[in-house]
Amino acid sequence: MPFKPETLSALNTTEERLTRVLTKDVQEIFSSMVGVEDIMYLPPQLDLTSHFKDCLTAMVGLAGSYSGLVSIHVPWPLAISFTSQMLGMEVTEIDDDVNDAMGEIANMIAGSFKQHLSKGGSDIQLSTPSVVNGSDYTVTSGSNIENITLKLATDEEWFMVSLSLED
Repeated sequence: MPFKPETLSALNTTEERLTRVLTKDVQEIFSSMVGVEDIMYLPPQLDLTSHFKDCLTAMVGLAGSYSGLVSIHVPWPLAISFTSQMLGMEVTEIDDDVNDAMGEIANMIAGSFKQHLSKGGSDIQLSTPSVVNGSDYTVTSGSNIENITLKLATDEEWFMVSLSLED
């Protein structure tokens, strides 16, 4: 469910502005930490999925003045490529390095996103990253969850980043 008008009002923003700043955060993190400069935002579509195949999902929980979840959903080949670039070494399979790298990227994104939810973000705590991967799985956040999902792409493939807040 998209963010409600009252949530956007409490955040003193619009969905378009929030989408723009969250996209900029992701682009900056990938540029500085992964060395990927070509992250492009793809306009929203109604068919964004929570069902993944041959993919990895890294998640970081938010608790405090806002509670929720930040997640990044990355196809296996792209997760391997991001990890290789981030670590400066060849990675050829999904392993602990990939899990750690994707968890750290999710953590950095969550740390950046929380700055937009409250002044300085100090009243929001982050959980330890969790990583799930598999050939076929579904991610759900429960009912009454407000969500912004960004569909992003590199030259190689697309991936998603989501911010979900408890209503």
